[in-house]
Amino acid sequence: MEVKNLNYEEKNNQPESSIESLKKLSQLVSGEHFSHLQKEIQSAKRSLESLYQTVSDKRRKLIGIKEVNEAQKAIATTTLNEVVVETRKENLSSIIPPQSVEQVPVVAESSFKKETSFQKTENPSYQNRTPNPNYQGNPNPNYKGTTPNPNYQRPPYNNQGGFNRPQNAPFDKDAANRPFNKPKPYSSGSAPVVEEVIAVEVRNKFAQNNLNKKPSSSDYDKKAKSLTKKQLIKRNFITGETNSEDRILTRKPKKKNKEQVIAAPKIIEHAVITTENLTVKVLAESIGKPVTDIVKKMFLLGVVGTINSVIDFETAELVANELGITLEKNVQKTYEEKLSILIENSEDDKKNLKPRAPIVTVMGHVDHGKTSLLDAIRQTNVISGEAGGITQNIGAYMVRTEKGKITFIDTPGHAAFTEMRARGAKVTDIAVLVVAADDGIMPQTIEAINHIKAAEVPMVVAINKIDKPHANIEKTKQQLAEHNVLAEDWGGDTIMVPVSAHTKEGIDKLLDMILLVAEVKELKANPSSHGLGTIIEARLDKGRGPIATLIVANGVFKVGDAIVAGVASGRIRAMIDDQGKEIKKALPSMPVAIVGFDTVPETGSIANVVNEKMMKELVFERENKQKESRQTSGKAINLEDLFNKAKLGNQKTLNVIIKANVSGVMEALKQSLEKIKNDEVSVRCVHGAAGAINENDVLLAQTTNSIIIGFNVKPDANAKRLIDKEGVDVRFYDIIYNAINDVEAAVKGMLTPKYEEVIIGHAEVRVLYKISKIGTIAGCVVKDGRITKNAKVRVMRNNKLLVDTNIETLRILKDDVKEVRSGFEFGIKVPNFNDFLEGDIIEAYVQELIKN
Repeated sequence: MEVKNLNYEEKNNQPESSIESLKKLSQLVSGEHFSHLQKEIQSAKRSLESLYQTVSDKRRKLIGIKEVNEAQKAIATTTLNEVVVETRKENLSSIIPPQSVEQVPVVAESSFKKETSFQKTENPSYQNRTPNPNYQGNPNPNYKGTTPNPNYQRPPYNNQGGFNRPQNAPFDKDAANRPFNKPKPYSSGSAPVVEEVIAVEVRNKFAQNNLNKKPSSSDYDKKAKSLTKKQLIKRNFITGETNSEDRILTRKPKKKNKEQVIAAPKIIEHAVITTENLTVKVLAESIGKPVTDIVKKMFLLGVVGTINSVIDFETAELVANELGITLEKNVQKTYEEKLSILIENSEDDKKNLKPRAPIVTVMGHVDHGKTSLLDAIRQTNVISGEAGGITQNIGAYMVRTEKGKITFIDTPGHAAFTEMRARGAKVTDIAVLVVAADDGIMPQTIEAINHIKAAEVPMVVAINKIDKPHANIEKTKQQLAEHNVLAEDWGGDTIMVPVSAHTKEGIDKLLDMILLVAEVKELKANPSSHGLGTIIEARLDKGRGPIATLIVANGVFKVGDAIVAGVASGRIRAMIDDQGKEIKKALPSMPVAIVGFDTVPETGSIANVVNEKMMKELVFERENKQKESRQTSGKAINLEDLFNKAKLGNQKTLNVIIKANVSGVMEALKQSLEKIKNDEVSVRCVHGAAGAINENDVLLAQTTNSIIIGFNVKPDANAKRLIDKEGVDVRFYDIIYNAINDVEAAVKGMLTPKYEEVIIGHAEVRVLYKISKIGTIAGCVVKDGRITKNAKVRVMRNNKLLVDTNIETLRILKDDVKEVRSGFEFGIKVPNFNDFLEGDIIEAYVQELIKN
């Protein structure tokens, strides 16, 4: 091989030392020409390998194509032979009788592919052969055989006397599938196993290759019978030419599509509207116009609306006139109006009016003795059943005296139950205001006075706790006079009775005054008319379902009557009086608990006894009215509202779910909790109802991230398991104050913490120490206050801020300290600042948390 820059011919005659030879060899190996040749060889090798791979692939493809062509030719040839054989069989069957067909025994083929040994007895011409007298190799002169083969070698015998056969299974068979239980037809001395005698043609047919095997003609016949004529022609079972005529004759004609008759739209020129208000969709259906056309006309008239917008009749009439349609208003009486007419007729029936017992509501401040006074009147101990001695829900009782009956309604006195007191004042005929003689007028007392005046009912003042040592009746009267409640002995018209619930002093006089006021008012009712009452309390009982407590104002309630209260309806299944006894009917002024509503009615709603049809129609109308009120409750948004929403965008919300034993407590608790709010956090009641905590409440709390507040209720078994699994926060209370206080604490905890900056000291820089690896250390003295290690510092120069940062090092001499007090010297280093000058002021301050 020739190499550039080296001339070997000139140096062959010159002697060289071994060291110079090694140098030249090293240069040759390290040269670039050698490595370049190596790279070219590797590249050529890769090219040859790629070419070899391509040629191999093409060769395999050609072999595959050749094999496929050969297989197709073999199949075509076999098929042609079968057709010829079948044709010959058909031609010969008419000449040769069936008995002349050669019948041969068929030897069962073994599952092994074995070499068949030569058997003399199988050759039919064995006995008829002519012997060869010139045969020298046969020791028997009488042997009649063929010319011997010089290359023939007789196979050796095995121990059983048979020929050796291959013991391994062929490559295309599994050795585990050998039929060892079959007899061996080729053993020595045994005759061949004959299964059946069949024709030669059939035997030849079975001997063909499995790949060329075709189904029998019977299979074709069965398949042909199950196919339609069209499928038979398509699969060449029958020819289409011979049956073309039949096919044409049996073809069904196609059904022609009937022309669709499009009805012309009815032109509406006059429409009747039966309601005061209607939606755009209802108007479109009434006048037969598209909703889009109506919305466009409304927009041109200055009214923006959608398909569900509610419009009045005047607006609908203007839109219809624009579209060339006249509207007629024919408003029929609603079932609500029919019910009002029935109530007025029953009240105007003076012939059936009879005196009834007065309904008295006891009101006043919390812990002024309302329940104790009522307990003294009933001579029963009901206060022990109230948690903490506070009335949690309205209780209605009927007291029977010598002069007549009086129905009392006890209302809670604390601030959380304003709505319940207002509801009690609406139901009542006479209000008894309880004021403690030792405490005097309190905030809830003033609120109760306002409710009584708003209800326009007569008032009787019971000055309670006159047995207390600090009781002052005159002072109490003076305080009442300041709120325009003047006693009769002071020239007013309000009856005031000093009483003592503890000693029962003055109670009889109080009852006499109540009956006297009732007699003056001439309270009467019609006990024969349909029942009318007010729901003062409602709850969901686990065993009986919704239970509503009502006061009968007029008429009579009977078991089995259809009753409706708001959107709640049903049939009265049972009635229970104030003493816990089941009754069949309830007369005016009686408090009674009714079982039979389908849902829990709202407290304060009016309950009416009606027929079945009116009950359903009233519920339907009231539900529709509620839907319309929800749709029309939205108002136009102005710029101020948008600013307020932007402010509330970052406001936090505490979601709560309230479940109470009675609906009145739930509503009062809901109103009290929703009042707890500030600029950052507000309370929102996601759901509230009467009854036990169920599984749906827990799922809703998990979805809305709410706290469940249970008031005198417990969760059921499924809800309890779900609470433990999901970890939902559930709080149980039996006193209203505890629930309010806990929610207030939670709201305060959600407030963003606010910090206030407090300056704790000042120091002056006196000396500077510059250290190369550390930086500048300022030697200072504390002028006032103190400097602490965890405080932040500001470096000031000529009242200008240089840096505001933390303290990295604070030392006195060589000791690290946490605090330096006034008058002491210290050294300080702050991070990322070395530009101290003598006379700089260091101001230390901390951030203190402001209590909410």
